[in-house]
Amino acid sequence: MTASAAAASPVPSAPDPDLLYSADEEALRDAVRSLLADRSDPATVLAGLESAVPYDAALWRSLAAEIGTAGLLVPEKLGGQGASAREAAVVLEELGCSVAPVPYLTSAVIAVTALLGCDTAREEVAGPLAALAGGRTVGVLALPLPTAPGGVGDPAVQADGTGSLTGRVTSVADAAAAELLLVWARRADGPALYAVEAAADGVRTEAVTSLDLTRPVAHLTLDGARGSLLAGGDRARTAVERAVLTGAGLLASEQLGVAEWCLAETVRHTAQRTQFGRPVGSFQALKHRMAALWLDVASARAAARNAADALATGSPDTPVAVAVAQAYCAPVAVRAAEECIQLHGGIGMTWEHPAHLFLKRAKSDQIALGTPGRHRDALAGLVGLSAP
Repeated sequence: MTASAAAASPVPSAPDPDLLYSADEEALRDAVRSLLADRSDPATVLAGLESAVPYDAALWRSLAAEIGTAGLLVPEKLGGQGASAREAAVVLEELGCSVAPVPYLTSAVIAVTALLGCDTAREEVAGPLAALAGGRTVGVLALPLPTAPGGVGDPAVQADGTGSLTGRVTSVADAAAAELLLVWARRADGPALYAVEAAADGVRTEAVTSLDLTRPVAHLTLDGARGSLLAGGDRARTAVERAVLTGAGLLASEQLGVAEWCLAETVRHTAQRTQFGRPVGSFQALKHRMAALWLDVASARAAARNAADALATGSPDTPVAVAVAQAYCAPVAVRAAEECIQLHGGIGMTWEHPAHLFLKRAKSDQIALGTPGRHRDALAGLVGLSAP
């Protein structure tokens, strides 16, 4: 082929994203939805929040081990299910619809992705990964919850030559539920990722009152805690950055689930509540509000599915898809929860009604793994749009 012919040849484009759900994904949804309807209804979630238990251990065992959702992102040869981010997104949609108090996002998505970025041929990596994939262990990546993709920065924990870790990490989601901590630390020769047992000497977990009680946060203090090296240098940084990017992309599916529940519950309530002898949902002003919200939720579904598909296929546009999904889905979830409470009237303001759980989850998710503003700024840089 001549140079001129090569120049005239079209550049191969990436395949169009698949935003539809496969039969296997719908079957997975049915299984997760059935479990959550039976074990994580609003009354059960509310009762659990009044206890000191950080998460529903029995529900987590059923979800993670019996259904096998904890290992969706892990290849079969490493003890997982060999699925992809698309299937994990379906699980997170259903968890968003129930605000179930389980550490799925933090353990089965973020921690697992961080371990997959290390050398899985090493037993120090393969062992913890198999434990997380089987639901036998809960792991968290010890980073502040608001950490955004591309914003991991320098580690707050110092590691010496013997693997002794010292430092403090604030606002770590699900740290109180964790048995394994993946600690981002700095050594004399650069950054590194370590595995630390949460119950080890020198590890202190300080629970704090969080806005979203279904996803508690805690401060971690390490004082000479012993860590097992998982990866160092550029490989460690890449693993952590990929974990945060994956978490942000799949968080959009959880936000979608929150918005879907709020819309469905609002439509149900306004169809049943009557005023002046007719359902309040038949009033034109309320119809318009719910129709506008439906359009927002439909658009959020497209954005969330696009991010999940990009992560699943390894698309080069993944950072763009994640930034778009987070910039759009986070505000939609908050707006849906606010509309849900307002259109429920006085009952929506009570503790007994679960609407406040969804508003708190939506507001917490809005700042988790980067705010919408942070993602819009990142998107502008990714697509070459400079500020005026």
